[in-house]
Amino acid sequence: MSDPKQKLRYPQVREEGLDDWRFFLVKLHARFKTGSFVKGLELVTRITEAAEEADHHPDVVLTYPQVDIDLQSHDVGGVTSRDVALARRISAIAAELGIESAPREVSTLELALDVPDAAAVQPFWAAVLGYEQPHEWPEIMDPGGRNNTLWFQEAPDATGEVQQRFHLDIVVPREVAEERVAAAVAAGGTLVSEDAVPAFWVLADAHGNKVCVCTADGREPSTG
Repeated sequence: MSDPKQKLRYPQVREEGLDDWRFFLVKLHARFKTGSFVKGLELVTRITEAAEEADHHPDVVLTYPQVDIDLQSHDVGGVTSRDVALARRISAIAAELGIESAPREVSTLELALDVPDAAAVQPFWAAVLGYEQPHEWPEIMDPGGRNNTLWFQEAPDATGEVQQRFHLDIVVPREVAEERVAAAVAAGGTLVSEDAVPAFWVLADAHGNKVCVCTADGREPSTG
């Protein structure tokens, strides 16, 4: 691959055949089922060595019984060939250790606030949450990377007394989306809209509170 600082688009990453990884929200995501904390620590230690060698470092969460990994080139705010190369190396390490991946289990939860004017409220939310606005998009993020992103969705009628201001966006691998939607409907939900499929499905619970099941497919390529 060419320029190591060139952000890759979703179709480019998909062509790399990273079977253990899923690309959405400008990061590569993976989960490895270690089965024990000790085995997870062994995996993390090997990942640390590979990351130091590559001078490129992932975000790693070690829990029992799995290791979750996010890869992003923070200097460009997206996925680059550096991330692809390290993802391949991490997958190879896991295979050497006999650790299986669970790409169908990865997801990212975002919070969305429907507002008539994002600029009017965004500074308040950044201040009260201790968040930052890392780019020009109408969203704010936890600088430590631990808490959920909050983004602002334009909704001109979201003033005064309304039933719902917040809704959740759950981003899942493409092959999981229909199953997740079906499970939600079976649990008493309603499918509100399929107009934006496969980018997202809009559902509502029994009280009308909405949530979107999202995938990378159909979104702007640069957003993952």
